[in-house]
Amino acid sequence: MRGDLTREQAYLVLNGLQSVGPVGLKRLMDAFKGDPLAILNASVSALESVYRVGPAMSSSLRNWRENFDLEREEGRMQKSGVDFVSSEDQQYPALLKEMYDPPVGLYFKGKYRLSNPAIAIVGSRRMTLYGQSVAHKFGVALAKAGFCIVSGLARGIDTAAHEGALSAGGKTVAVLGCGLDIIYPPENLDLYRRISEEGAILSEFPFGRRADRQTFPMRNRIVAGLSIATVVVESALNGGAMITARFAGEQGRQLFAVPGRIDQSSSSGCHALIRDGAVLVSCVDDILEELMYLFPTLGTKNDSEETERPAVVYLEEKEKALIECFRGGNSLNSDQLASMLSFPISEVSSLLMLLELKQLIRKRMDGFFEQV
Repeated sequence: MRGDLTREQAYLVLNGLQSVGPVGLKRLMDAFKGDPLAILNASVSALESVYRVGPAMSSSLRNWRENFDLEREEGRMQKSGVDFVSSEDQQYPALLKEMYDPPVGLYFKGKYRLSNPAIAIVGSRRMTLYGQSVAHKFGVALAKAGFCIVSGLARGIDTAAHEGALSAGGKTVAVLGCGLDIIYPPENLDLYRRISEEGAILSEFPFGRRADRQTFPMRNRIVAGLSIATVVVESALNGGAMITARFAGEQGRQLFAVPGRIDQSSSSGCHALIRDGAVLVSCVDDILEELMYLFPTLGTKNDSEETERPAVVYLEEKEKALIECFRGGNSLNSDQLASMLSFPISEVSSLLMLLELKQLIRKRMDGFFEQV
């Protein structure tokens, strides 16, 4: 019987009825004065008196047992060490309540509950080495400054940001666009485990829900909603990070963008954001200075970020010539370098290997090289 449910269980049921959607849930919660039990006990006529709640949605709510297996969900949570935090729980992130359509609850894996102010670092899945380096360094420095790093556990920039925070011994939270029992992308299994032990993995989606075109934008609104600011490191004009940036702007949060090369599509989104008013950042101190009005004790100097002085490296003339080809941030492969320098391909390969050993260049997964 519906009357046997606790309020927490009622929240879990409402959250599990994904066909209702966050906007529909907001209208229902507003209409029934935030009482989840009242929604599940309401008559069809009472439900359909709410704006844009039609027969399909009212049927889903009235017959929720046919659409959501509460007992199985609770068993999965217990087995996986997952908690569900409803919107009326004190541990529910306060900033999310400022959103227009906050989730009625969140699944948490890990004991961390965002006690530190959070900053989102997001960007392209197809990052360059430059983007990877920036995201990792920002993750390290902001974590050392006391911020929790929020991102989406995706390939590319998200992964680099999470790893940066963890390497600094800081806190990081990964927001998934699927159920917590699904590791996506699968190669981030180890990272998933590390974050769940040292930070938290969270999602609004029930167990078994796979990622799709609908879930990723929903995930992105939570990434922005949890954070006092969002930093976009690399993004194409139509990249998912631009959706997160839009949500951050709509929620009145600070928005930062890292510039890149003007001829590189992976930075075109950042340049558009900067043109439209996002704060251009070239180092972590730029972020800290903008956030001083919220955290006056931060100071203007990022003392937690170590200043690295590059060691003096001796280069042969041909090595200098090859390094010069990368001026301006060029990404080149060995064939292009051989053509530019008129060197035999075998000699170029040897020079590239030497420069890699000297940590002056790095090879990307697509076979192209970039200067570090």
